[in-house]
Amino acid sequence: MQVTVNGAPAELAQDATVADLVAERAGGHDRVAVARNGDVVPRSSWGQTRLTDGDALEVLAPTAGG
Repeated sequence: MQVTVNGAPAELAQDATVADLVAERAGGHDRVAVARNGDVVPRSSWGQTRLTDGDALEVLAPTAGG
C-alpha cells in the first residue's frame, strides 16, 4: 500500500500496523510519537491500528539540543 511518512511517499505491506511502521522507521528509538491523518495514535493501540492506503503519517522523535 502507498502511504506518506513525514511528507515522503512510502510503500508498506497491506497488513501493516503503526507498530510495524515504528519498528521499520524509528531505528530502535523507544520514544517516538505517531500521528495518523492528523490524529495522535496512542502507543497502547499501535499494534491494533492497521494502516490503510493513502494514510498520511508523521513519526516524530524528540531531539536533545542546547
